[in-house]
Amino acid sequence: MNPAPTTLVLGQISGLYGVRGWVKVHSYTQPKDNILSYTPWIIRGQPVELEAGKEHGKTLVVKFHGIDDREAAAALIHVDISVDRQQLPPLPAGEFYWIELMGLRVITLAGVELGRVTQLLETGANDVLVVQGERERLLPYLPGQVLSRIDLAAGLIEVDWDPDF
Repeated sequence: MNPAPTTLVLGQISGLYGVRGWVKVHSYTQPKDNILSYTPWIIRGQPVELEAGKEHGKTLVVKFHGIDDREAAAALIHVDISVDRQQLPPLPAGEFYWIELMGLRVITLAGVELGRVTQLLETGANDVLVVQGERERLLPYLPGQVLSRIDLAAGLIEVDWDPDF
């Protein structure tokens, strides 16, 4: 059983910005500034409140309440930014947040285990599941074609895929 996560990672603190506690944020949301609309953020298991946040060039910069200098901000570099799952809008049936698919077992219709989802890639044509088992496979994210069934409760994705490919 792979229970649905109660928090979802939406980004990561990627660097420092200035000397007054501001940090750079790499957002996984589309568009990238959507991450600023969720509050509180959860960092290292603790809720934190944003004092300010804005786009700055190609990145986002944020200031947290209580983080007022460069040294305190430096301790946050490479830390994931999560939010409570309930903050995200519900998705239509059959749609999933990518983070929900991470770690799921992938098996063929014939029951052959291919591995687990380790990554998802956004490509021009269609998204791709990276599945790591005895070797790495790249499976197109095509529900109804390649993906036959996604069962979050069972922690399983069933695919119509030749295991030799």
